Amino acid sequence: MANPYDYCGQVAVVTGASSGIGRAYARELAERGADLILVARTEPALKELAEELGRRHGITARVLPADLAVPTAGQTIADTLADWNVRADILVNNAGFASYGLFADSQTARNADMVQVNIASLVDLTGRLLPGMVDRRRGLIVNIASNTAFQPLPYFALYAATKSFVLSFTEALHAETASSGVRVLALCPGATDTAFFDHASGAERGPKQTVDQVIATAFRAVDRGRPSAVSGLVNRIAAAALPRVLPRRAVLALAHRTMRPRA
Repeated sequence: MANPYDYCGQVAVVTGASSGIGRAYARELAERGADLILVARTEPALKELAEELGRRHGITARVLPADLAVPTAGQTIADTLADWNVRADILVNNAGFASYGLFADSQTARNADMVQVNIASLVDLTGRLLPGMVDRRRGLIVNIASNTAFQPLPYFALYAATKSFVLSFTEALHAETASSGVRVLALCPGATDTAFFDHASGAERGPKQTVDQVIATAFRAVDRGRPSAVSGLVNRIAAAALPRVLPRRAVLALAHRTMRPRA
């Protein structure tokens, strides 16, 4: 078992920090004494959060507005950190979104944005900030994947595929950095009580976890040095266990029946 990670005095970059899991993660990091760089498109929400966390916890929280659907966003974020003379000790790649429905009916531009946000910008930011952590032999990267990462998911086809990439990429980095002093985790939430389904209307299935439950899973997994963690027992069974014991065709058929649009 790894030693508990000490967040006090660390600088954490959190993407998608204006709402949902990203906002909750930023709150918990601040409570544990980390300074924050809050990244999202919505500047007013970021400013409100930065002021609140700075006042409540005595930490420094800076706002860095950026649209991760823009291919140059990672470069802009890295350049801004350099201009501020800020060293990133922690990176939480939380920004992401989904679309629900038949892929044949989807919008090409929205699909391209999803791949850019969920995969390309995550890889870009990780590639820019990880080398410094390795050089200092200390740091943490948490990439938010999903329990959809473990099997193909009809009607969520592209989103699930992007999260499969995130899971595979992150677990590989975990192995590569095992002796470097850097910890790397893929967090795989299931349905969570956030605004996520506002942008994937019709995809809601079953009960939702709270953001606090998901964040607690992440912090426990980091302390234990795990490469990935699925939040919630039911999610762990559905996402990790069933694909290992059922034939691939049966898993796909079950996923199709579960996710197909309701009449």
